Amino acid sequence: MRYFIQFSYLGKQFHGWQKQPNAITVQQVLDEALSTILRHPIETVGAGRTDTGVHAKQMFAHFETDGIDKETNLVYRLNALLPEAIAVQNIYEVSIDAHARFDAIQRTYEYWVLQDKNPFYSDYAHFIKHPLDILAMNEAAALLLNFEDFQCFSKSNTDVKTYRCNISKATWELKDDKLIFTIVADRFLRNMVRAIVGTLLEVGLGKRTVDDVKRIINSKDRSKAGPSVPAKALYLTSVLYP
Repeated sequence: MRYFIQFSYLGKQFHGWQKQPNAITVQQVLDEALSTILRHPIETVGAGRTDTGVHAKQMFAHFETDGIDKETNLVYRLNALLPEAIAVQNIYEVSIDAHARFDAIQRTYEYWVLQDKNPFYSDYAHFIKHPLDILAMNEAAALLLNFEDFQCFSKSNTDVKTYRCNISKATWELKDDKLIFTIVADRFLRNMVRAIVGTLLEVGLGKRTVDDVKRIINSKDRSKAGPSVPAKALYLTSVLYP
């Protein structure tokens, strides 16, 4: 039987989602906890691969087991066993061909920027001390919806079949004490959001123009785009299924 598990995590202490040799990852810790409680080896398949230090407010994975008795109280037992940085919200049975990664039709990320120094966000947001032109940043962000090939924002030497992504939303908004960039797409390339944010921040700082962003996208050259911003301020906030 196949199950979906919904969970969240702070990425600070993990080397991303996917299992790696000689590094602690979210997938490794989650698989070990599931295997311990269910008493047989469990291998989860995640909805995506977040990089080292990136957080997830909502993440899904699927796994297979013979069956979960309600009396097992798996969510409660997992949360008791897992470290504080990982929390499970739900586990439910799905069809045997349901796939956490390939069935996802939309993903949403947020990137948090601070304009005022705040020690309480030191590990969770990116501080930019110089004033930002938010109108120009939103004008540049709106351009993303007119393109499909985002090779210029992809990590170099990435093994992907296509650089095409369908972006349906890309906006900057002031929310309380944070400037939040929200981007929604059917899929994302490795390092894509952090490279986009780094480029848009350069527009906000007056280092690039809106027309520069258009030229960067058309160039398909990662070296033309802005630097990748720190991972600590990036959050996967939603994964949508049919």
